[in-house]
This record gives sequence, structure tokens and C-alpha cells, in this order.
Amino acid sequence: MSLAKVIEVIAEGNTMEKAVENAVSQASKTVQNIRSINCENIQAIVEDNRIKKYRVNAKVTFVVND
Repeated sequence: MSLAKVIEVIAEGNTMEKAVENAVSQASKTVQNIRSINCENIQAIVEDNRIKKYRVNAKVTFVVND
């Protein structure tokens, strides 16, 4: 039987895709066996009336080793 855990992370990037990639790459530094990521909230950080970066709130699912 497998057991999965979910952690919530916040990551930023210059594009939405990069923010999601950063969430996975940063989480993978301390978590193994990542299987999926679910982005619940995407924000854009605005400075001087321009989007400077994107931020995602994401749930990362990984399988726990026996």
C-alpha cells in the first residue's frame, strides 16, 4: 500500500509556467517522489503598472517511502 502526503508551497517566477516549475524544483530539494502539483491560486505582482512576476500557491503531492 502506498501513502501520499501533500505540502503547500508558494513560488514565484517571471512567467506563470516558471513559477510552477520553481515550485517543483524548490520542493524537490527536500522532498522525494513528487507525483503531482495542483496550483490553486495564481497572482501577478505589479510595479509601475506592469507585471513584474507571478506567484503561485501550489499543493505538491508526493509518495512516502515505506
